[in-house]
Amino acid sequence: MDYNINLRKDIKMKINIKNIAAVLLLGGAIIGNSGCKKFLDETDPTNLSPNSFYTLPEHAEAGIAAVYSEIRFIGNGAGIFSNNWQMLDAPTGIQTTETAQNSDLNNLYSLIYDGSNLHINQNWNGFYKVIAQANLVLDKVPGISPMDAAQKKRILGEASFIRAWAYFYLVRLWGDVPLITKPITSPNDPNFAPSRTPQEQVYKQIVDDLVSAEAAGLPYMDGSGRVSTAAIKSELAKVYLTMAGQPLNKGAAYYRLAADKAKEVVDYAAANAGSLGLYTTYGAIHDAKNDNKLEHLFGIQYNDAAGAGNPLQSSYLPLHQPLVSKIDGIGTSIPTQSFYGSYEAGDLRAKNRDGYFFTDYYTDGFKLPLINRGKPYIFKHFDIIANGTLGVEGTSRSDLNIPQIRFAETLLIYAEAQNRADGAPNAAAYTAVNAIRKRAQLADLAGLSQTQFEEAVWRERWHELCYEGITWFDMVRLRKVYNEDTNGFDNFVGHINKSVNQPLQTKHLLFPIPTPEIKNNPNLTPNPGY
Repeated sequence: MDYNINLRKDIKMKINIKNIAAVLLLGGAIIGNSGCKKFLDETDPTNLSPNSFYTLPEHAEAGIAAVYSEIRFIGNGAGIFSNNWQMLDAPTGIQTTETAQNSDLNNLYSLIYDGSNLHINQNWNGFYKVIAQANLVLDKVPGISPMDAAQKKRILGEASFIRAWAYFYLVRLWGDVPLITKPITSPNDPNFAPSRTPQEQVYKQIVDDLVSAEAAGLPYMDGSGRVSTAAIKSELAKVYLTMAGQPLNKGAAYYRLAADKAKEVVDYAAANAGSLGLYTTYGAIHDAKNDNKLEHLFGIQYNDAAGAGNPLQSSYLPLHQPLVSKIDGIGTSIPTQSFYGSYEAGDLRAKNRDGYFFTDYYTDGFKLPLINRGKPYIFKHFDIIANGTLGVEGTSRSDLNIPQIRFAETLLIYAEAQNRADGAPNAAAYTAVNAIRKRAQLADLAGLSQTQFEEAVWRERWHELCYEGITWFDMVRLRKVYNEDTNGFDNFVGHINKSVNQPLQTKHLLFPIPTPEIKNNPNLTPNPGY
């Protein structure tokens, strides 16, 4: 591939990641002029390549900006009434839809998807585009000279984190996937038609990238939306936790690594409560003014003023009801009644408009009377600024980020991993999980056996982290699925998916390799069952 770069005039040494407009590393652009010399006598400075472009520190900043911009593919459309993000939750059984317009999305809900599915194809391609951009930065920026050493180290650390973030999605969704760590510049490159790399090798690269990012000296928290040290450590803890479970089964040693890494973030939060911790209300979690602050360790950045507004709002709104004055809901991401009903009595997360759901809302989004919508809808990603609230009309423009790592998850990683590493929960593990329960106005856990505590933490993960693209990965690594009727856990294979009343099969542990990829690359093999 040949990558050119489109530089905006206002690119500076410091970039607010929320203000990056669409993909920067596409198409040619002018970064100067040719002066008075005849253009036939010199190389056209507007005809850029990676070799001619990555020569200045400003180029490195533009390159990492393009990497951040590329990750917004997750919110992009996937046909009518759908987006790529929905693939991560549609098969879980805790979510369903009230429209049948998008057959690809419906097939995900119904567990009958195959390699032709648009969501599957776009997510595969999207993650590899992120990796391609990160590979360019990691390959070219080290050679820029002169360049401030700290600036270079920061940019390389950010690129390493994002490459690891993308590969972590890929390996959990598809298993053995092609591992590409250098730019592909020619069809003659062996990686132009790569084979699948064993999962363990992919995980090693993920860990290596995150360890490298961790050493980059990034701020512990970063309100600009850039990668922070808290995000890196939490992601590394999540990777270790996943490696401890299925399919690698690395067990106690990796539960120990996960617990220790998560504890570093937990301890920092205890000493720096003003900059890292839990919000006291659930409304604060989906308030765009709080993006990149306190509980939000990493998110996909949106800023409507810069031409990149959050595209997910209509997905969570009731289908064609007068909920807000300017955003038409399509109802393609709604909770199943069984999951909504599985919260403990008194759990604030299930309380109308105070937690993660709503059952009524204001007329036109900002006027009385309240209108009962007949069923629960997801409030967790509801942007009040965009949609409106009592007495304040919505703007229809959303700057709300898509969450990727919250401190709530870091606490639950620590609690689960410590319990498994040490054979029983310690006081710090109880403190971690009870912090989540206190916010939900639930009683503290106490006096539980290792198994009882583990399942209690799993339940908190299902109820706290729902609709954030996390639940499916818990199902796969645990080979267990929360049963809303029994309040216990079923084996993955055979569990009845409540959104479609069909059992999960062994093949569902992995998604199918996209059909176009297999057709275009003879070195790719399909996943079992597809």
